[in-house]
Amino acid sequence: MQHWGRAVGGTWAGGDVPGGRLTAGERRDIAAGLARGLTYAEIARRLERPTSTVTREIARNGGVAGYSAERAERATRSRSTRRRERSVDRAGHPERLDGQGATDRDAAAVRGLQETFTEVLMRTGLSRMPALVLTSLYLTDDGSLTAAELVQRLGVSPASVSKAITQLEAQELVRRQPDAQRRRDRYVIGDDLWYRSWLASARMNAAVAETARLAAGVLGPATPAGTRFEAMGAFLQHVGDDMVAAAERWRRDPPAPGGPDRPQ
Repeated sequence: MQHWGRAVGGTWAGGDVPGGRLTAGERRDIAAGLARGLTYAEIARRLERPTSTVTREIARNGGVAGYSAERAERATRSRSTRRRERSVDRAGHPERLDGQGATDRDAAAVRGLQETFTEVLMRTGLSRMPALVLTSLYLTDDGSLTAAELVQRLGVSPASVSKAITQLEAQELVRRQPDAQRRRDRYVIGDDLWYRSWLASARMNAAVAETARLAAGVLGPATPAGTRFEAMGAFLQHVGDDMVAAAERWRRDPPAPGGPDRPQ
């Protein structure tokens, strides 16, 4: 039964109290909201939850078309059981989120960092899934994961991971590295990730600048539209040249870790 709406005093009609993990009742409310065509933000507002919580819940449990409250509840219980079993297998040691790094990291702090870094990457223009994938790679000590590991870690479909990887590869933010032992590719960020991505951005600026100059020639450099394109091309070419020069200086003579040119 659907139970949208508040009771007197601000509590939810279904009796579920917002906060902590999503309850079965909240998942039914999410399913009802999707059936009514509500946006993620509208559903989150009704639940008094962050929009990111609702977005993750739907994404990891079938998406808009395939979300089911009952299936999501079963999947959550299954993941919780697996986490408990892994913790027991590790003889009481803190669970390592990346399966490779130090065991003395605060798991709650790492999860908070994951959410914060993902949101920052999204503000740079990445959509949520590529941002999640890139953050997951950064949080591993060796900077690499397989598609299967990303699927398990993020609780999403293989297709979602594949699409995200394609977007990241196009921006040269990740690269494939064959894993002969496992007979599958690993996705790697590498120490020169931002250098390569920066140069890719510079190349894109150069392409836009060249097209803008061509447009100015077609429209006439003395016309308002031609002048606009001419100014665009000149600016982007100048900025692109500076980007390449800055990247090459960094690669040729990088500041020492913790030096004055590095953020503390």
